[in-house]
Amino acid sequence: MRITKFTHACIRLEDDERVLVIDPGTWSEPRALVGADAVLVTHEHTDHIDVLRLVGLGVPVFAPREARLPDLAPLPVTRVAAGESFTAAGFAVTAVGGRHATIHGGQPDCANLGYLVEGAVYHPGDSLHPPGQPVDTLLVPAQASWLKLTEAIDFAGVVDSRRVFPIHDAQLNERGLASINGWFAETLGDRYRYLAPGETA
Repeated sequence: MRITKFTHACIRLEDDERVLVIDPGTWSEPRALVGADAVLVTHEHTDHIDVLRLVGLGVPVFAPREARLPDLAPLPVTRVAAGESFTAAGFAVTAVGGRHATIHGGQPDCANLGYLVEGAVYHPGDSLHPPGQPVDTLLVPAQASWLKLTEAIDFAGVVDSRRVFPIHDAQLNERGLASINGWFAETLGDRYRYLAPGETA
């Protein structure tokens, strides 16, 4: 399975002719969706879903059952809940978690699902909810208003996957990114690798 990271939290998974895209938000490149067969959305925040782009795409979109998505036009959304397993673009997917991480001081959270794809790749969205089983590849949030770096590093340690790639990093400048990469690499060793937008592993 090929994993290509795009800006912020957007990931493209390819296997044979199948293409599955996770969290193509307003900050990600439109080319992430070229040839996509299905889309997974972890939650309703615009840095994870660009509704207008998906309306024009015309492929199945899977999102949390409780997500509040703008009613702009018909969007082919299949609503899913934590614990459900389904097929998207020919990939076996299990939804886990349920809620967005606490942002700050009582601000309301929202529905958030992590997606475990083919039992191997885990995208937690905006949460640090563990997948509940061993995984080969963890996509770990690197920076957010709801996140401390130590929490992200501890999360990666708990999941203990063979490979760790950072996501949720679009608000970092070069100095911040260098610092975060240094801390992850020091803690996780050669399991950790930074993927620049457009880079594939």
